[in-house]
Amino acid sequence: MDATDRRPWTRSYAPGVPAEVPEPDGSLVDLLTDAARRFGPRVALDFYGATTTFTELADQVARAAEALRRLGVGPGDRVALVLPNCPQHVVAFYAVLRLGAVVVEHNPLYTADELDRQLTDHGARVAVVWDKVAPLVAGRGSVRTVVAVDLTSALPRLKRWALRLPLPKVRAARAAMTAPAPGAAAWSELVAAAGPLPSAHPGPEAGDVALLQYTGGTTGVPKGAVLTHRNLRANAAQGRAWVPGLRDGAETVYAVLPLFHAYGLTLCLTFAVGIGATLVLFPRFDADQVLDATRRRPPTFLPAVPPVYARLATAARERGVDLTSIRYAISGAMALPPATVDLWEQVTGGLLVEGYGMTETSPITLGNPVAPTRRPGTVGVPFPSTDVRIVDPEDLDRDRAPGEAGELLVRGPQVFAGYWNRPEETAKVLLPGGWLRTGDIVTMDADGFVTVVDRIKELIITGGFNVYPSEVEEALRRIPGVREAAAVGLPTDDGEEVVAAVVLDAAVGGTPEAIRTACRTHLAGYKVPRRVVVVEDLPRSQIGKILRRAVRDQLRSDG
Repeated sequence: MDATDRRPWTRSYAPGVPAEVPEPDGSLVDLLTDAARRFGPRVALDFYGATTTFTELADQVARAAEALRRLGVGPGDRVALVLPNCPQHVVAFYAVLRLGAVVVEHNPLYTADELDRQLTDHGARVAVVWDKVAPLVAGRGSVRTVVAVDLTSALPRLKRWALRLPLPKVRAARAAMTAPAPGAAAWSELVAAAGPLPSAHPGPEAGDVALLQYTGGTTGVPKGAVLTHRNLRANAAQGRAWVPGLRDGAETVYAVLPLFHAYGLTLCLTFAVGIGATLVLFPRFDADQVLDATRRRPPTFLPAVPPVYARLATAARERGVDLTSIRYAISGAMALPPATVDLWEQVTGGLLVEGYGMTETSPITLGNPVAPTRRPGTVGVPFPSTDVRIVDPEDLDRDRAPGEAGELLVRGPQVFAGYWNRPEETAKVLLPGGWLRTGDIVTMDADGFVTVVDRIKELIITGGFNVYPSEVEEALRRIPGVREAAAVGLPTDDGEEVVAAVVLDAAVGGTPEAIRTACRTHLAGYKVPRRVVVVEDLPRSQIGKILRRAVRDQLRSDG
């Protein structure tokens, strides 16, 4: 049986997309080494106009690796990165990997409690962090050395000079980018003082662990997904094959997705480097900043989430900004409304297609063909070298017929190695034969196009970020006066919003707004419920478990 018979969906692939992608032998470090060799003088990074060539990037990585080695980082050690998108993030990522160590990405918007939970779990002794959040990391978990990154040091010289002006607006802009980090080592000083790591220093192998990426998986309890160099390189190669119209060494990718998220990490940190693209970095998404950058360095490829496309297209029309340089755009993390596709393609003249993935698959497994065969409203067909099954979630040996809803199982080189120090959780999702349970209920038609119907897991996706109900509920229960709580996601025009139903202790009381304010002590802003609804009781199963789905239905019906 050839690949087309085994994978009928390959007939819908764009011309030139292969059914199989050769499994990579090298590590992620080899991606950068090869890019520096092939595209040395080309701009690799652009940060507000300050540029770094591939040759310079490779040199900075070698020096940063030596600096980290002097701090005691070696093969297998975990190194925490708590950084927004910036050149130092890219350098630190590859420097950690060069030593055979393991990157652990963290959201710099997390609270001290959220960071402490993950830092304790993975046991990193060294953390490279944005100086503004250094106090939240110092002394947490096993961290003994905090290296602070000043974002302003990566700005163009003129912008750095302008930030020194004694003006209120300038002081506010500077305070938004940097802050003193007492007791932390300065990243720029450590790297400047280090010579390059000797080229003969042993590097990682393809099968070595490259990354721990925290996710709620199918249970909602955050845990570290273990991803190898081979997993991540394979997914980058699959992504490259999916868009045959890309030109190595000639593309410009906008990093509006956070690099600490699995989606942004693969599409920007590995995929972009692998094709020798110029990566334009944005510490946070700001439509005006993105549109301003298009005049300096027009983008050609934009991975993002639906709200970003809608806001950019609308703002571009209002401002008269030309976005026709963007030939390809890939959307993920939440459902892509057809109206957003129409608006984007009218404004840019390029293609916007939807894909599907999860942290445990590095993350992409399905995508709509970048061709007329695409089907808006679906998440597309399996990637090259990827197999899928749709099964009865109560009997995983029983396959569903085309069009019949069932749980999506995935198999391919991008499937992770398991959860960090959680063999029981790993055994629940990694099945014999290499199949991964996704926890999502889908349908697949005879041509292999998949439509997501519902989630077995009750993950909330808001603004492209994952929010786990159990985390929100734990924070709510810590608030005096809150006796019980249930957090759910309710649909909005842009995806979902977090809404909580709470039962209050009559003797203590509390108001919805006070509860939301208290949540901010324990939760990142995007996890804080947009609405808190006080109820007399919460629906439960026969064994007393709160039924989130029933809570969601009740809140939706109440408006």
